[in-house]
Amino acid sequence: MLAALGLARRGLGIVWPNPAVGCVIVRDGLVVGRGWTQPGGRPHAESEALAMAGTAAKGATAYVTLEPCAHQGKTPPCADALIAAGIARVVVAVTDPDPRVSGRGLDRLRAAGVTVDLGVLADEAGALNAGFFMTVKSGRPLVTLKLATSLDGRIATHSGESRWITGETARAVAHILRAESDAILVGSGTALIDDPDLTCRLPGMSDRSPVRVVVDGRLRLPLTSRVVETAGSVATWVITLPDHDEARARAYTDAGVKILKASPGRDHLIDLEKAMETLAANGMTRVLVEGGAHLSAALLRAGLVDRLAWLRAPRLLGGDGLPAAVAFGVDHLSQTPHFALLESRRAGNDTLELYERL
Repeated sequence: MLAALGLARRGLGIVWPNPAVGCVIVRDGLVVGRGWTQPGGRPHAESEALAMAGTAAKGATAYVTLEPCAHQGKTPPCADALIAAGIARVVVAVTDPDPRVSGRGLDRLRAAGVTVDLGVLADEAGALNAGFFMTVKSGRPLVTLKLATSLDGRIATHSGESRWITGETARAVAHILRAESDAILVGSGTALIDDPDLTCRLPGMSDRSPVRVVVDGRLRLPLTSRVVETAGSVATWVITLPDHDEARARAYTDAGVKILKASPGRDHLIDLEKAMETLAANGMTRVLVEGGAHLSAALLRAGLVDRLAWLRAPRLLGGDGLPAAVAFGVDHLSQTPHFALLESRRAGNDTLELYERL
């Protein structure tokens, strides 16, 4: 199952709206088939593994990180494919929360006489597909806020200088986070000030760039910005208010940008919860936020940050440095977003800390 989870991880960021699944088929102590969900969500992991195994699948055991599907979509049900191939036993990490599946795949396997074992490395499998699970259950994607700061939580000096607070290794880690996300989200302020590319620029991984999403209620993003100019080659979406300038919006769409509408919230700004629901409705399951201090604060205030990926550089900028998040209305400790540390590891001379919201 560990091997199957490793295979499943290869699909993160490129299989949305589907989950990233891995499958390993073993017969007589030998691996005869292995597969993972392919780009775009199909073929599924089980189909890939069965194709590799061929006739060796008969009487074998299949280890699958997520319950095999039991519904007819664009591909036949994986549960039926396992049965037809003569698989004798299926070991499943976790059930699929999708109501079209949710136990039906396991029931179909058992009804056909296949031995089913459930719950092997369930926590690990659940963490891997936390985005898919959240989208199904809550109607919004998993949101990870990435921060690159000094030890005292500053993202720039008082003059705005921020390149580079963290080192080269930490920046490579940030690009891996991008590659494993469906979308990367920034606010219009960050897009205006930094004019970022928002792509994955690790060698050999340029095709793993996530969908670039800019929250821009008034369509302030210049048509000459990098994300707009390259929208024809890297998917670029802009979330804006319903009463946006239609002529301006057409200029974006002519450049290859997809325009999404989200309802206004407080102060006639975009309601970020509605924006996340819009992203989920368009297939996003995992969103990495690299916005500035205002967007970070707004998401934290709205309770929309599920994970933190915090890269800390061993330097201090002091109180006049720019904070990672501006004030977001905390009067008492009980009002603060609370996180649990999942992992801490070195990233060159910096530190990566991963947190999960409690």
